[in-house]
Amino acid sequence: MRYTKDIFDILSRGGFISQNSVSQQISNLYDAIEDDFQQYQDYFSGIGFLLEGGNGYYYFSRLENKVELADKVQRMAEWIDRIDFLKTFNTAFGSGFTFRKSNILEQFSSDIELKEKARHLYTDLKTNDEKMDKLIGDLQRQGFVELQDELDGTFKVTAAFHYIEELIDCLTIIETDTEQA
Repeated sequence: MRYTKDIFDILSRGGFISQNSVSQQISNLYDAIEDDFQQYQDYFSGIGFLLEGGNGYYYFSRLENKVELADKVQRMAEWIDRIDFLKTFNTAFGSGFTFRKSNILEQFSSDIELKEKARHLYTDLKTNDEKMDKLIGDLQRQGFVELQDELDGTFKVTAAFHYIEELIDCLTIIETDTEQA
């Protein structure tokens, strides 16, 4: 367990450690956790962090009070719109997918649905270019994408993207009957 500090530094900020990271260091951390998962889980549990594993990624979770939970639900609603936009851009958008900002911007000219969905993203920003910069920045901060090639601006979607997909898949909308008999 020689990587506890490195793992803590990433996960304690809400980041992910993904199996398919473009960073060799992150891939090595993933392998270390996978090899000694129970020891790392016990260690982090002792200092108040719950180490969780998903489909090719690790993260910290915690129990939350009602106020924190309400904030999380609001943030989740924003992510639903972002993921809907990305899946409209390309239905294959997911772990391992590569893209460039320019690919998305080019598609605006021929895809009215994509253009419409972009209008609802980051309503405080005016141009699609600004919105895509913000979206890609948010994806990077969360650890859902990494810059694979700085020269041509290619990004790779990490395995951590499964986290947000799985959360969205878990959501169910319960219809209530407002009519009284």
